[in-house]
Amino acid sequence: MQYPEPIAKLLDSFMKLPGIGPKTAARLAFHAVEMNEEDVMEFARALVSVKRDLVYCSVCQNISDRDPCSICDDSSRDHSVICVVQDPKDVAALEKMRDYRGLYHVLHGVISPMDGIGPEDIKIAELIRRLEDDRIKEIILATNPTVEGEATAMYISRLVKPIGVKTSRIAHGLPVGGDLEYADEVTLSKALEGRREL
Repeated sequence: MQYPEPIAKLLDSFMKLPGIGPKTAARLAFHAVEMNEEDVMEFARALVSVKRDLVYCSVCQNISDRDPCSICDDSSRDHSVICVVQDPKDVAALEKMRDYRGLYHVLHGVISPMDGIGPEDIKIAELIRRLEDDRIKEIILATNPTVEGEATAMYISRLVKPIGVKTSRIAHGLPVGGDLEYADEVTLSKALEGRREL
């Protein structure tokens, strides 16, 4: 079907978003047509604001509306521990649980030779510079448990070892409420490796 040009442009824009196919894009576009003009303008301003008003924290590389970000600038947090994550959304996930009170470092990706991403393409050098601070006693490697996430964690741990900062890795294994019979071999193996005494 041939759509009027403004709708066609909006459909194309929505389809650039991850997980949005033609049907969902059409549903969103026609919903936008039905919205009142003020709501549409507010939505447009929010999109523009995300690009204009956000910066990367010069300390942890997380996205923020100020530099340094509120986490790095918080004196009540434990400045001796850094949790290393792949993406800004990982910081948001860890902050939701409210148990971790240390700092973060966002890599903005993982090492993936198949995709042409090497150590110099992510924020590893910035992490190593942060470890020059004598207050840092531990880094927690919290990359995803994928081949690339594991490779990145191993690479970083080898770089950090000579510096003398304690390096730990988040545990992997069975989710709470999961059944052993449905777990794959790798998950079960990681769960056994990460067992602890009760």
